[in-house]
Amino acid sequence: MSIPTIQVEELKRRLDAGENLFLLDVREEYEYDISNIGGHLIPLPELSERVRELDAGKEIIAFCKMGTRSAKAVQLLNKAGFPNVRSLTGGIHAWSDRVDPRIRKY
Repeated sequence: MSIPTIQVEELKRRLDAGENLFLLDVREEYEYDISNIGGHLIPLPELSERVRELDAGKEIIAFCKMGTRSAKAVQLLNKAGFPNVRSLTGGIHAWSDRVDPRIRKY
């Protein structure tokens, strides 16, 4: 199964354009406390139990530290009936490297 993805530069462009995207941070709370880009935090292990917090009608961009957990989140959400979910390629590290170096890497 191919995982739909989005590059950090495209996400930044779309956010700057005011598009109504839902950023889903699937990292752990301690990681979110270290650095974040303002996403809604639902750690991956809790996602299946908290899926009702999400709107299947919105475009969801899932992200994590490097992209592995967000890819798993996309699979989980697709199976739960969310048709428009993408994983942020490279995660928050790619965001720090290519969009905003003020975002701390860990």
